[in-house]
Amino acid sequence: MTVNLDDEDSRASLTAEEFDRTWIEAHVAEERRSAAFLGDIREAIFGIQDGLVSTVAVASTVAGATADKYAILVAAIAAGLAGMFSMAAGEYLSSKSQREIFEAQIAGERDEVVNRPGEAQAEVAYMFEEDGLPPAEAAEVAGIVSRHPAVLLRTMVEKELSLHVEEHAGSPMQGALIMGGAFGIGALVPILPYLLLPTPEAIWASLIATGVVLFTVGVAKARWTRRSPLRSGVEILAIGALAGVVGYFFGNILPPLLGAPAVGV
Repeated sequence: MTVNLDDEDSRASLTAEEFDRTWIEAHVAEERRSAAFLGDIREAIFGIQDGLVSTVAVASTVAGATADKYAILVAAIAAGLAGMFSMAAGEYLSSKSQREIFEAQIAGERDEVVNRPGEAQAEVAYMFEEDGLPPAEAAEVAGIVSRHPAVLLRTMVEKELSLHVEEHAGSPMQGALIMGGAFGIGALVPILPYLLLPTPEAIWASLIATGVVLFTVGVAKARWTRRSPLRSGVEILAIGALAGVVGYFFGNILPPLLGAPAVGV
C-alpha cells in the first residue's frame, strides 16, 4: 500500500522503519529552514512594533507641546533615524557577542570530549537520567554516543549548556539589516500624516494609521504564535495607543513645567 507522506494522518500510523530516508531528510531540512525563517520574522515584527510605538510616542509628545509641523517632523524623523541605526547596531553587536560567547563555551566542552572522554560520557549519562531514562539505559545510550566524538560534543552542548548549534543561522549583519529596516518601515507610518496633512488632522491620522498597522501586525503575528488573531491584534494596538496618549499628555504638561506656555492645536 502506498502511503502519502505529505498527509499527517497517514504518517501517524507508520513506524520509524517505514519512513523513506530521502523524505525524512527533506522534511527535516524544511523544518530547519522554517525555524530560521521564523527567527527573521521575530526580528522583523519586533523592529516594526518598536518603530511604530516609539515614533508615534515622540510625534505625539511634540505635537502635544506645539503646533509647529516642522518641529514635530524634525523630532519624529530624528527619533526614527536614531532608532533605526540604534536597533541595527544593537542587534549586530548582541548577535556577534552571543556567537562569540557560544563559541568559547563550545570550545570548553570540546576540550573535555578530547581530553576527558570518560567524564563527558558520565555527564551525558547523568543528563539522560535527568530526562527520565532508567540508569542502565541512560548509560547504554551515553556509551553509544561517546563512540562518536562529534555527536558527544553536540549532545553536551545542547543538553548541558542549553545551546542550540545553528549551522544555518543568519549572520549578525543579516539580523541587523532586518531589525533596522523593519524599524525604519514602522517609523514611517506615524510620520507620513505630518507630511501630508495640517497638524490638527495629522495628529489623529498618525495615531489611527499607527493603530491600524499595529493591529494588522498583531493579527499577522498570530499566524506563527497560534494565538487568537483578534487578541494578538488588540494587545499590540493597546500598547501603541497607550504610548500615543501618554506622549500627547506629557507634551501638553511639559511646556508649563519648563516655564513655556503650551500651544493649543
